[in-house]
Amino acid sequence: MTQTKPNSTVIQLKAVTRVYKVGVESIHALAGVDFELGRNEYVAIMGPSGSGKSTLMNILGCLDRCTSGIYELDGRDTTRLSAAGLARVRNAQIGFVFQSFELLPRLNALKNVELPLLYAGGEGWLNRKARAKEALTKVGLGERVRHRPNQLSGGEKQRVAIARALVNRPSILLADEPTGNLDTRTSLEIMTLFEQLHRDGQTIIMVTHEDDIARHAKRIVRMRDGKIVADEPTGSSRLVAEGVE
Repeated sequence: MTQTKPNSTVIQLKAVTRVYKVGVESIHALAGVDFELGRNEYVAIMGPSGSGKSTLMNILGCLDRCTSGIYELDGRDTTRLSAAGLARVRNAQIGFVFQSFELLPRLNALKNVELPLLYAGGEGWLNRKARAKEALTKVGLGERVRHRPNQLSGGEKQRVAIARALVNRPSILLADEPTGNLDTRTSLEIMTLFEQLHRDGQTIIMVTHEDDIARHAKRIVRMRDGKIVADEPTGSSRLVAEGVE
């Protein structure tokens, strides 16, 4: 198998649009987006309500399709895939972290983390258990594997959700407002974990409306009216964007 170079492109969007039909009206949620992400980058996507950031996240996560344009993930043009093929790519290559954790309340932490492996198939139960425990240990919950969600704090629930997102060893980790339901101290703990995952080589895309959270990323992409209007390294005043200097 050919190894991927550390700085190779993981994601490339070319002139991507997304148009929704509402009655006779056409809503242009994305209007010709070009975006590139290299392996082991850590990017925050920001923008006001209606800017297109959630639509962009859904397309990047293979939860939605673009109306026109090209979305390549690890060199594969996802726009050419069937619904089943898109689901396979989503399950194997993308890890999701949600604001509301989305844990199953009747399952303990270990069983919640095992779920993506169960859906993917091909793993015996011993391997699933070992990989799930490895993922939980990675996020600092190796001693909490038997606890159910109602026995965990908000920060611990989010760590379980992150472990679940990592268990399939995805190409990218997509985090949608990952600190939205957490207090300030716990939010900082989760951001510290994300920074460690990034140092370990994980590619991360995070959607957030909080500037202080976005500054933990290494690059901030700002959206407005379905377009990327700024793309800047964190801590830099230089904006690289259409119409922004």
